[in-house]
Amino acid sequence: MVPAPFATALEQLRAASFRSELVVSEIPAPGAVAPYSIALAADVKPVRHDADSDFATGRFILLYDPEIPDAWNAPFRIVAYAQAPLETDIGVDPFLADVAWSWLTDALDARGADYTAASGTATKILSTGFGELAVQGDGAQIELRASWTPDGADFESHVEAWGDLLCMLAGLPPNTDGVSVLTARRKPA
Repeated sequence: MVPAPFATALEQLRAASFRSELVVSEIPAPGAVAPYSIALAADVKPVRHDADSDFATGRFILLYDPEIPDAWNAPFRIVAYAQAPLETDIGVDPFLADVAWSWLTDALDARGADYTAASGTATKILSTGFGELAVQGDGAQIELRASWTPDGADFESHVEAWGDLLCMLAGLPPNTDGVSVLTARRKPA
């Protein structure tokens, strides 16, 4: 039988709403980390058909252990992963890791997702193809791996903040009510 606090958390996660560009699905959760868990996967889908688009992918895992592990300081813990390709000139930016981490904390703050004991890594990956992969040329990626303890029982805001992070990493403009996104328009010739 699923404990009531975890059942409530499941309902909230499944009720979360995401941008239309984000495809979210439930995937098998790790079984050895906590007695109860749920895992979600998400991918940013192409914005333009038949054209190169920016993408991001990620995982979100909510763990529940009523025994309250020492490192968590609470019965719940969130583990999140986000990854996106980048232009190589952005990949070498010395502040990229700091920016990626701040996007996570800003997304959590913007959604009102209270948390404690946040930890994680931001990894910049630069690559160059050789031999048969030489046609790929140079590439760059950012990976963010993070975990935090939700402070309170509002899990919906945490998963929605993670979705916001993925969209930011993919280069999508903010999806803020009441804010217009400017686009380039040409005058008729």
